[in-house]
Amino acid sequence: MEYLAGHIVAVPYPGRGHINPMMNVCRLLASRGILVTFIVTEEWLGLLSSDPKPPNLHLQSIPNVLPSETSRGANYKEFFEAVYTKMEAPFEQVLDGLQRPITGILADFFLYWVVAVGCRRQIKVFSLCAPAVSWFAIQYHFDLLASNGHLPADIAERGDERVDCIPGISTRISDLPTNCFSTYSTPIVLEAVSWVTKAQCLLFSSFYELEPDLVDHLKENLPIPIYPVGPSIPYMIAQEMPMKSMYHNQEANHYMAWLDSQPRSSVLYISLGSFLPVSGQQMDEIRMGIQASGVRYLWVLRENSSKVSIKSDDMGWIIPWCEQLKVLCDPSVGGFLTHGGWNSTLEGVYAGVPMLAFPLSLDQFHNSKLIAEDWNIGLRIKKQAGEENVVKREVITKFVQMLMDTDGNKSKEMRVKAKNLQVKCHAALGDGGSSFANLNAFVKDMIGYGDCSSL
Repeated sequence: MEYLAGHIVAVPYPGRGHINPMMNVCRLLASRGILVTFIVTEEWLGLLSSDPKPPNLHLQSIPNVLPSETSRGANYKEFFEAVYTKMEAPFEQVLDGLQRPITGILADFFLYWVVAVGCRRQIKVFSLCAPAVSWFAIQYHFDLLASNGHLPADIAERGDERVDCIPGISTRISDLPTNCFSTYSTPIVLEAVSWVTKAQCLLFSSFYELEPDLVDHLKENLPIPIYPVGPSIPYMIAQEMPMKSMYHNQEANHYMAWLDSQPRSSVLYISLGSFLPVSGQQMDEIRMGIQASGVRYLWVLRENSSKVSIKSDDMGWIIPWCEQLKVLCDPSVGGFLTHGGWNSTLEGVYAGVPMLAFPLSLDQFHNSKLIAEDWNIGLRIKKQAGEENVVKREVITKFVQMLMDTDGNKSKEMRVKAKNLQVKCHAALGDGGSSFANLNAFVKDMIGYGDCSSL
Protein backbone atom coordinates (compact mmCIF):
# COMPACT_ATOMS: atom_id res chain seq x y z
CA MET A 1 0.00 0.00 0.00
CA GLU A 2 1.30 3.47 -0.87
CA TYR A 3 0.83 6.02 1.91
CA LEU A 4 0.53 9.26 -0.02
CA ALA A 5 0.06 11.31 3.15
CA GLY A 6 3.59 10.67 4.38
CA HIS A 7 5.50 8.91 7.13
CA ILE A 8 5.42 10.00 10.76
CA VAL A 9 7.85 8.70 13.36
CA ALA A 10 6.32 8.86 16.85
CA VAL A 11 8.36 8.81 20.04
CA PRO A 12 6.49 9.04 23.36
CA TYR A 13 7.88 9.64 26.82
CA PRO A 14 8.24 6.03 28.05
CA GLY A 15 5.43 5.94 30.62
CA ARG A 16 1.88 4.67 30.27
CA GLY A 17 0.36 8.12 30.83
CA HIS A 18 2.27 9.38 27.78
CA ILE A 19 2.40 6.31 25.55
CA ASN A 20 -1.37 5.82 25.59
CA PRO A 21 -2.39 9.31 24.35
CA MET A 22 0.32 9.30 21.68
CA MET A 23 -0.76 5.87 20.49
CA ASN A 24 -4.34 7.09 20.23
CA VAL A 25 -3.27 10.14 18.19
CA CYS A 26 -1.24 7.84 15.95
CA ARG A 27 -4.22 5.55 15.39
CA LEU A 28 -6.14 8.56 14.11
CA LEU A 29 -3.25 9.60 11.87
CA ALA A 30 -3.06 6.07 10.50
CA SER A 31 -6.80 6.15 9.79
CA ARG A 32 -6.09 9.13 7.53
CA GLY A 33 -3.65 7.12 5.40
CA ILE A 34 -0.41 8.13 7.13
CA LEU A 35 2.30 5.55 7.75
CA VAL A 36 3.33 5.67 11.42
CA THR A 37 6.46 4.20 12.98
CA PHE A 38 6.01 4.11 16.77
CA ILE A 39 9.29 3.86 18.70
CA VAL A 40 9.38 2.44 22.23
CA THR A 41 11.75 0.41 24.41
CA GLU A 42 11.89 -3.37 24.04
CA GLU A 43 9.95 -3.70 27.28
CA TRP A 44 7.14 -1.55 25.93
CA LEU A 45 7.26 -3.36 22.59
CA GLY A 46 6.32 -6.52 24.48
CA LEU A 47 3.53 -4.75 26.35
CA LEU A 48 2.04 -3.19 23.20
CA SER A 49 2.58 -5.88 20.60
CA SER A 50 -0.74 -7.66 21.21
CA ASP A 51 -2.87 -4.50 21.20
CA PRO A 52 -5.03 -3.90 18.10
CA LYS A 53 -3.37 -1.53 15.63
CA PRO A 54 -4.03 -0.36 12.07
CA PRO A 55 -1.88 -2.14 9.45
CA ASN A 56 0.01 1.09 8.71
CA LEU A 57 1.04 1.64 12.33
CA HIS A 58 4.31 -0.19 12.96
CA LEU A 59 6.19 -0.67 16.23
CA GLN A 60 9.97 -0.29 16.40
CA SER A 61 12.11 -0.64 19.50
CA ILE A 62 15.24 0.70 21.10
CA PRO A 63 17.10 -1.35 23.74
CA ASN A 64 15.98 -1.28 27.38
CA VAL A 65 18.24 1.61 28.35
CA LEU A 66 15.81 2.70 31.11
CA PRO A 67 14.77 1.20 34.46
CA SER A 68 11.82 -1.16 34.09
CA GLU A 69 8.28 0.22 33.91
CA THR A 70 7.42 -1.96 36.88
CA SER A 71 9.83 -0.03 39.12
CA ARG A 72 9.57 3.42 37.55
CA GLY A 73 7.67 4.91 40.47
CA ALA A 74 10.28 3.72 42.98
CA ASN A 75 13.24 4.86 40.83
CA TYR A 76 11.79 8.03 39.37
CA LYS A 77 14.96 10.17 39.39
CA GLU A 78 17.03 7.39 37.87
CA PHE A 79 14.36 6.85 35.24
CA PHE A 80 14.08 10.58 34.52
CA GLU A 81 17.84 10.91 34.11
CA ALA A 82 18.03 7.92 31.78
CA VAL A 83 15.33 9.40 29.52
CA TYR A 84 17.54 12.45 28.94
CA THR A 85 20.93 10.74 28.71
CA LYS A 86 20.40 7.26 27.23
CA MET A 87 17.50 7.38 24.74
CA GLU A 88 18.81 9.78 22.11
CA ALA A 89 21.58 7.64 20.57
CA PRO A 90 19.50 4.46 20.06
CA PHE A 91 16.61 6.59 18.79
CA GLU A 92 18.87 8.03 16.08
CA GLN A 93 20.04 4.54 15.20
CA VAL A 94 16.43 3.55 14.54
CA LEU A 95 16.00 6.63 12.34
CA ASP A 96 19.08 5.63 10.37
CA GLY A 97 17.60 2.19 9.69
CA LEU A 98 14.20 3.34 8.39
CA GLN A 99 13.67 2.76 4.67
CA ARG A 100 10.93 5.28 3.94
CA PRO A 101 11.67 9.03 4.03
CA ILE A 102 10.36 10.70 7.17
CA THR A 103 7.77 13.46 6.81
CA GLY A 104 8.03 14.46 10.46
CA ILE A 105 8.59 13.30 14.03
CA LEU A 106 5.75 13.40 16.56
CA ALA A 107 7.53 13.74 19.91
CA ASP A 108 6.32 13.96 23.47
CA PHE A 109 6.66 17.48 24.86
CA PHE A 110 9.02 16.19 27.58
CA LEU A 111 11.47 14.75 25.03
CA TYR A 112 12.88 18.12 24.04
CA TRP A 113 16.07 16.54 22.73
CA VAL A 114 14.04 15.15 19.82
CA VAL A 115 13.57 18.72 18.54
CA ALA A 116 17.35 19.11 18.35
CA VAL A 117 17.65 15.74 16.59
CA GLY A 118 15.05 16.78 14.03
CA CYS A 119 16.70 20.08 13.33
CA ARG A 120 20.14 18.50 12.89
CA ARG A 121 18.60 16.13 10.36
CA GLN A 122 16.31 18.74 8.78
CA ILE A 123 13.21 16.75 9.81
CA LYS A 124 10.13 18.56 11.09
CA VAL A 125 9.18 17.87 14.71
CA PHE A 126 5.65 18.13 16.10
CA SER A 127 5.30 18.29 19.89
CA LEU A 128 2.47 16.51 21.74
CA CYS A 129 1.61 17.68 25.27
CA ALA A 130 -0.10 14.85 27.16
CA PRO A 131 -1.18 16.85 30.27
CA ALA A 132 -3.92 19.49 30.40
CA VAL A 133 -3.73 22.77 28.50
CA SER A 134 -3.82 24.57 31.84
CA TRP A 135 -0.88 22.46 33.08
CA PHE A 136 1.15 23.64 30.09
CA ALA A 137 0.07 27.25 30.64
CA ILE A 138 1.35 27.11 34.22
CA GLN A 139 4.73 25.86 33.02
CA TYR A 140 4.84 28.37 30.16
CA HIS A 141 4.22 31.24 32.60
CA PHE A 142 6.35 29.79 35.38
CA ASP A 143 8.31 33.04 35.67
CA LEU A 144 5.13 34.79 36.84
CA LEU A 145 4.88 32.46 39.82
CA ALA A 146 8.33 33.52 41.00
CA SER A 147 8.04 37.21 40.14
CA ASN A 148 4.74 37.44 42.05
CA GLY A 149 6.23 35.80 45.12
CA HIS A 150 4.29 32.52 44.95
CA LEU A 151 7.41 30.37 44.58
CA PRO A 152 9.37 29.05 46.28
CA ALA A 153 6.77 28.18 48.90
CA ASP A 154 6.12 25.81 51.77
CA ILE A 155 2.77 24.20 50.94
CA ALA A 156 2.10 23.39 54.60
CA GLU A 157 2.27 27.10 55.45
CA ARG A 158 1.00 28.78 52.27
CA GLY A 159 -1.06 26.09 50.52
CA ASP A 160 -4.31 28.09 50.58
CA GLU A 161 -2.71 31.21 49.11
CA ARG A 162 -4.44 32.30 45.90
CA VAL A 163 -2.54 32.33 42.62
CA ASP A 164 -4.12 34.64 40.03
CA CYS A 165 -1.09 35.87 38.10
CA ILE A 166 -1.32 33.40 35.19
CA PRO A 167 -3.73 34.50 32.44
CA GLY A 168 -6.90 32.41 32.47
CA ILE A 169 -6.04 30.48 35.65
CA SER A 170 -7.17 31.03 39.23
CA THR A 171 -5.84 28.47 41.68
CA ARG A 172 -4.04 27.93 44.99
CA ILE A 173 -0.41 27.17 45.72
CA SER A 174 -1.39 23.69 46.96
CA ASP A 175 -3.08 22.94 43.61
CA LEU A 176 -0.06 23.77 41.46
CA PRO A 177 1.55 20.73 39.78
CA THR A 178 4.06 19.19 42.17
CA ASN A 179 6.94 19.71 39.73
CA CYS A 180 6.65 23.42 40.58
CA PHE A 181 8.12 22.64 44.01
CA SER A 182 10.86 20.27 42.86
CA THR A 183 14.41 21.51 42.43
CA TYR A 184 15.05 18.38 40.36
CA SER A 185 12.18 18.26 37.87
CA THR A 186 11.42 21.98 37.49
CA PRO A 187 14.55 22.75 35.41
CA ILE A 188 13.79 19.82 33.10
CA VAL A 189 10.19 20.90 32.54
CA LEU A 190 11.25 24.51 31.91
CA GLU A 191 13.88 23.28 29.43
CA ALA A 192 11.13 21.41 27.60
CA VAL A 193 9.05 24.61 27.54
CA SER A 194 11.96 26.54 26.01
CA TRP A 195 12.30 23.97 23.22
CA VAL A 196 8.63 23.58 22.34
CA THR A 197 8.54 26.82 20.34
CA LYS A 198 11.35 25.43 18.16
CA ALA A 199 9.05 22.62 17.06
CA GLN A 200 6.74 23.13 14.08
CA CYS A 201 3.56 22.98 16.17
CA LEU A 202 2.10 21.88 19.50
CA LEU A 203 -0.69 19.33 19.81
CA PHE A 204 -2.73 18.75 22.96
CA SER A 205 -4.40 15.50 24.04
CA SER A 206 -7.35 17.60 25.23
CA PHE A 207 -10.22 19.16 23.25
CA TYR A 208 -10.88 22.85 22.73
CA GLU A 209 -14.19 23.08 24.60
CA LEU A 210 -12.64 21.79 27.84
CA GLU A 211 -10.39 24.86 28.35
CA PRO A 212 -11.26 27.23 25.49
CA ASP A 213 -9.98 30.48 26.99
CA LEU A 214 -6.56 29.00 27.66
CA VAL A 215 -6.31 27.54 24.17
CA ASP A 216 -7.14 30.96 22.74
CA HIS A 217 -4.57 32.61 25.02
CA LEU A 218 -1.81 30.22 23.97
CA LYS A 219 -2.68 30.62 20.30
CA GLU A 220 -2.22 34.36 20.71
CA ASN A 221 1.06 34.07 22.60
CA LEU A 222 2.91 31.09 21.15
CA PRO A 223 4.75 31.58 17.84
CA ILE A 224 3.71 28.13 16.55
CA PRO A 225 0.31 26.63 15.64
CA ILE A 226 -1.69 24.81 18.33
CA TYR A 227 -3.96 21.84 17.69
CA PRO A 228 -6.12 20.36 20.49
CA VAL A 229 -6.97 16.96 18.98
CA GLY A 230 -8.33 15.02 21.94
CA PRO A 231 -9.51 13.50 24.03
CA SER A 232 -6.66 11.17 23.08
CA ILE A 233 -8.26 8.11 24.62
CA PRO A 234 -9.14 4.74 23.03
CA TYR A 235 -12.74 5.64 22.24
CA MET A 236 -12.64 3.97 18.82
CA ILE A 237 -11.45 0.68 20.31
CA ALA A 238 -14.00 0.87 23.14
CA GLN A 239 -16.75 1.28 20.55
CA GLU A 240 -15.54 -1.32 18.07
CA MET A 241 -13.61 -4.07 19.88
CA PRO A 242 -14.99 -6.74 22.23
CA MET A 243 -13.91 -6.66 25.87
CA LYS A 244 -10.33 -7.92 26.13
CA SER A 245 -8.47 -8.60 29.35
CA MET A 246 -4.72 -9.02 29.60
CA TYR A 247 -5.48 -11.01 32.77
CA HIS A 248 -8.03 -13.56 31.59
CA ASN A 249 -10.90 -13.31 29.11
CA GLN A 250 -13.15 -15.36 31.38
CA GLU A 251 -12.52 -12.91 34.23
CA ALA A 252 -13.59 -10.06 31.94
CA ASN A 253 -16.78 -11.91 31.08
CA HIS A 254 -17.52 -12.38 34.76
CA TYR A 255 -17.15 -8.79 35.92
CA MET A 256 -18.89 -7.37 32.85
CA ALA A 257 -21.76 -9.76 33.48
CA TRP A 258 -21.81 -8.58 37.10
CA LEU A 259 -21.92 -4.94 35.97
CA ASP A 260 -24.79 -5.74 33.60
CA SER A 261 -26.75 -7.18 36.52
CA GLN A 262 -26.45 -4.04 38.67
CA PRO A 263 -28.94 -1.14 38.80
CA ARG A 264 -28.23 1.90 36.67
CA SER A 265 -25.62 4.32 38.10
CA SER A 266 -25.18 2.18 41.23
CA VAL A 267 -21.54 1.06 40.90
CA LEU A 268 -18.46 3.05 41.92
CA TYR A 269 -15.51 2.25 39.66
CA ILE A 270 -12.19 2.58 41.51
CA SER A 271 -8.72 2.94 39.98
CA LEU A 272 -5.83 4.89 41.45
CA GLY A 273 -3.49 4.44 38.51
CA SER A 274 -0.56 2.16 37.81
CA PHE A 275 2.43 4.39 38.54
CA LEU A 276 2.36 6.07 41.96
CA PRO A 277 2.11 3.83 45.03
CA VAL A 278 -0.45 4.21 47.80
CA SER A 279 0.69 3.42 51.34
CA GLY A 280 -0.65 0.37 53.11
CA GLN A 281 -2.19 2.58 55.79
CA GLN A 282 -4.00 4.73 53.25
CA MET A 283 -5.16 1.73 51.24
CA ASP A 284 -6.63 0.20 54.38
CA GLU A 285 -8.54 3.42 55.10
CA ILE A 286 -9.87 3.47 51.54
CA ARG A 287 -10.98 -0.16 51.83
CA MET A 288 -12.77 0.41 55.12
CA GLY A 289 -14.34 3.63 53.88
CA ILE A 290 -15.67 2.01 50.71
CA GLN A 291 -17.08 -0.97 52.59
CA ALA A 292 -18.74 1.26 55.20
CA SER A 293 -20.42 3.33 52.47
CA GLY A 294 -22.69 0.46 51.41
CA VAL A 295 -22.01 1.30 47.76
CA ARG A 296 -21.41 -1.34 45.07
CA TYR A 297 -17.93 -1.12 43.55
CA LEU A 298 -15.59 -2.48 40.89
CA TRP A 299 -12.00 -1.93 42.00
CA VAL A 300 -8.91 -2.30 39.80
CA LEU A 301 -6.11 -3.23 42.16
CA ARG A 302 -2.93 -4.33 40.46
CA GLU A 303 -0.97 -7.21 41.89
CA ASN A 304 1.59 -6.17 44.53
CA SER A 305 0.08 -2.67 44.61
CA SER A 306 -1.20 -2.97 48.18
CA LYS A 307 0.30 -3.99 51.49
CA VAL A 308 -3.13 -4.92 52.84
CA SER A 309 -5.40 -7.78 51.88
CA ILE A 310 -8.36 -6.61 49.81
CA LYS A 311 -10.72 -9.20 48.39
CA SER A 312 -13.99 -9.25 46.48
CA ASP A 313 -17.14 -9.42 48.60
CA ASP A 314 -20.91 -9.34 48.17
CA MET A 315 -20.88 -5.65 47.22
CA GLY A 316 -18.00 -5.57 44.79
CA TRP A 317 -15.26 -7.04 42.67
CA ILE A 318 -11.47 -6.69 42.94
CA ILE A 319 -9.75 -7.22 39.59
CA PRO A 320 -6.13 -6.69 38.43
CA TRP A 321 -6.97 -4.98 35.14
CA CYS A 322 -9.87 -3.93 32.94
CA GLU A 323 -10.59 -1.99 29.80
CA GLN A 324 -11.28 1.19 31.74
CA LEU A 325 -13.14 3.26 29.18
CA LYS A 326 -15.51 0.42 28.36
CA VAL A 327 -16.27 -0.04 32.07
CA LEU A 328 -16.82 3.69 32.62
CA CYS A 329 -19.32 3.75 29.76
CA ASP A 330 -21.35 0.88 31.22
CA PRO A 331 -24.79 2.15 32.37
CA SER A 332 -24.35 0.59 35.82
CA VAL A 333 -21.34 2.80 36.64
CA GLY A 334 -22.40 5.95 38.46
CA GLY A 335 -19.10 7.25 39.78
CA PHE A 336 -15.33 7.08 39.32
CA LEU A 337 -12.88 7.16 42.24
CA THR A 338 -9.69 8.23 40.48
CA HIS A 339 -6.19 9.51 41.21
CA GLY A 340 -6.90 12.30 38.76
CA GLY A 341 -4.34 11.40 36.10
CA TRP A 342 -5.10 13.32 32.93
CA ASN A 343 -5.94 10.29 30.78
CA SER A 344 -8.33 8.98 33.43
CA THR A 345 -9.85 12.44 33.75
CA LEU A 346 -10.49 12.59 30.01
CA GLU A 347 -12.03 9.11 30.06
CA GLY A 348 -14.34 10.17 32.88
CA VAL A 349 -15.35 13.24 30.86
CA TYR A 350 -15.98 11.12 27.75
CA ALA A 351 -18.14 8.70 29.75
CA GLY A 352 -20.08 11.51 31.43
CA VAL A 353 -19.43 9.98 34.87
CA PRO A 354 -18.97 12.20 37.97
CA MET A 355 -15.59 11.70 39.63
CA LEU A 356 -14.24 11.43 43.13
CA ALA A 357 -10.66 12.67 42.97
CA PHE A 358 -7.95 11.21 45.20
CA PRO A 359 -4.76 12.87 43.85
CA LEU A 360 -1.33 11.54 44.78
CA SER A 361 1.27 13.73 43.01
CA LEU A 362 2.44 15.27 39.71
CA ASP A 363 -0.41 17.03 37.84
CA GLN A 364 -3.13 15.24 39.78
CA PHE A 365 -3.86 17.97 42.35
CA HIS A 366 -4.26 20.46 39.51
CA ASN A 367 -6.53 18.08 37.58
CA SER A 368 -8.59 17.37 40.69
CA LYS A 369 -9.16 21.08 41.15
CA LEU A 370 -10.45 21.25 37.56
CA ILE A 371 -12.84 18.36 38.24
CA ALA A 372 -14.23 19.64 41.53
CA GLU A 373 -14.14 23.43 41.14
CA ASP A 374 -13.74 24.59 37.54
CA TRP A 375 -16.05 22.06 35.89
CA ASN A 376 -18.02 20.97 38.98
CA ILE A 377 -18.30 17.39 37.73
CA GLY A 378 -17.02 15.74 40.89
CA LEU A 379 -15.64 15.99 44.39
CA ARG A 380 -12.13 15.98 45.77
CA ILE A 381 -11.19 13.90 48.82
CA LYS A 382 -7.45 14.42 49.22
CA LYS A 383 -6.10 17.98 49.14
CA GLN A 384 -2.54 17.60 50.44
CA ALA A 385 0.32 15.61 48.93
CA GLY A 386 2.42 13.19 50.94
CA GLU A 387 1.91 9.74 52.45
CA GLU A 388 1.80 11.31 55.90
CA ASN A 389 -1.47 13.07 55.01
CA VAL A 390 -3.73 10.03 55.38
CA VAL A 391 -7.41 10.49 54.59
CA LYS A 392 -9.47 8.66 57.20
CA ARG A 393 -12.16 6.10 56.38
CA GLU A 394 -14.98 8.26 57.77
CA VAL A 395 -14.12 11.01 55.28
CA ILE A 396 -13.97 8.54 52.41
CA THR A 397 -17.34 7.07 53.36
CA LYS A 398 -18.90 10.54 53.46
CA PHE A 399 -17.62 11.52 50.02
CA VAL A 400 -18.50 8.20 48.40
CA GLN A 401 -22.07 8.40 49.68
CA MET A 402 -22.38 12.04 48.57
CA LEU A 403 -21.17 11.21 45.06
CA MET A 404 -23.29 8.09 44.64
CA ASP A 405 -26.53 9.48 46.15
CA THR A 406 -28.34 10.02 42.86
CA ASP A 407 -31.22 11.71 44.70
CA GLY A 408 -28.99 14.26 46.43
CA ASN A 409 -28.93 17.83 45.08
CA LYS A 410 -25.13 17.97 44.85
CA SER A 411 -24.94 14.64 43.04
CA LYS A 412 -27.70 15.67 40.63
CA GLU A 413 -25.91 18.93 39.83
CA MET A 414 -22.63 17.14 39.14
CA ARG A 415 -24.33 14.55 36.95
CA VAL A 416 -26.02 17.19 34.82
CA LYS A 417 -22.74 19.03 34.31
CA ALA A 418 -20.87 15.80 33.60
CA LYS A 419 -23.41 14.90 30.91
CA ASN A 420 -23.21 18.39 29.40
CA LEU A 421 -19.43 18.12 29.19
CA GLN A 422 -19.78 14.65 27.72
CA VAL A 423 -21.94 16.07 24.92
CA LYS A 424 -19.28 18.67 24.12
CA CYS A 425 -16.60 16.00 24.19
CA HIS A 426 -18.41 13.72 21.74
CA ALA A 427 -19.23 16.66 19.49
CA ALA A 428 -15.55 17.62 19.34
CA LEU A 429 -14.69 14.13 18.06
CA GLY A 430 -17.50 13.93 15.52
CA ASP A 431 -17.45 15.07 11.90
CA GLY A 432 -17.02 18.82 11.86
CA GLY A 433 -16.16 18.93 15.58
CA SER A 434 -13.23 20.94 16.89
CA SER A 435 -10.84 18.01 17.40
CA PHE A 436 -11.85 16.40 14.12
CA ALA A 437 -11.16 19.69 12.32
CA ASN A 438 -7.92 20.33 14.21
CA LEU A 439 -6.52 16.91 13.35
CA ASN A 440 -7.38 17.42 9.69
CA ALA A 441 -5.76 20.85 9.77
CA PHE A 442 -2.66 19.37 11.38
CA VAL A 443 -2.42 16.67 8.70
CA LYS A 444 -2.81 19.26 5.95
CA ASP A 445 -0.34 21.72 7.44
CA MET A 446 2.15 18.99 8.32
CA ILE A 447 2.77 17.97 4.72
CA GLY A 448 4.43 21.22 3.66
CA TYR A 449 5.03 23.06 6.92
CA GLY A 450 8.21 25.13 7.36
CA ASP A 451 11.72 23.96 8.16
CA CYS A 452 14.22 24.09 10.99
CA SER A 453 16.51 26.70 9.48
CA SER A 454 15.52 29.31 12.10
CA LEU A 455 16.89 27.28 15.03
